[in-house]
Amino acid sequence: MAAETTAQHSQTGGCYCGKVRYAITERPLVKGQCHCRACQYMAGGAPQYFLLVPPTGFAWTRGRPASYQRQDVPNSVTRQFCPECGTQLVTRRQDNPAIVVKVGTLDDASRFSPRVAICHAQAQPFHHVPDGVPIFDDLPPG
Repeated sequence: MAAETTAQHSQTGGCYCGKVRYAITERPLVKGQCHCRACQYMAGGAPQYFLLVPPTGFAWTRGRPASYQRQDVPNSVTRQFCPECGTQLVTRRQDNPAIVVKVGTLDDASRFSPRVAICHAQAQPFHHVPDGVPIFDDLPPG
């Protein structure tokens, strides 16, 4: 049964050029979209669509990403991206060991549907949240 559960949640992805690849082997803790200003910068103006994955359910399978963390912002996140093509792959928060995987880097992003919209107080008027998706002005409690 455990192998069946793992197979049901197995996903792969990587960067645009294929130099860096990863595998997800556990069910995401959260499927969402983030409207914070930092995510808008990274997404070119749109919200970031993400999976929050337990660290035990994520592994790099080819290559290694480069990392960037702003030094002038307290508790800033670490963004990991392909050193060749620049594709942003994951974000790591200092206050949570789970890995924020960018949906656009999944091999099959068609299976994604957001279950929560966060940091919506910073959303732009043209951002869309699907009907029925709970909206939080900041991060949800817990």
